[in-house]
Amino acid sequence: MSRLSESRISHLAHLIIDGLGKGNVADVANESRALAETKLVLQEFFASRDRLDEIVRRKIQSLSRPVPLGSREWDILYRKYLEEEERKQKR
Repeated sequence: MSRLSESRISHLAHLIIDGLGKGNVADVANESRALAETKLVLQEFFASRDRLDEIVRRKIQSLSRPVPLGSREWDILYRKYLEEEERKQKR
């Protein structure tokens, strides 16, 4: 489940579709279908980011020495582990 509410995802989808139309990037013939597809893609994207976040946080918590949340070391480890997990996902 994404941390973003359904209404927030819907709002983002509307902004994307509106932006595509105004920028003459795409001709949206069936706006309701385009919105539904955009919402689905956004939900999947944010859900995958949430899964990666959970994996990375568990990895940091599993270290033999506790790393304080919000510390510089925690931020560095988070970015490092996130990049590693993103590379694994692309395989």
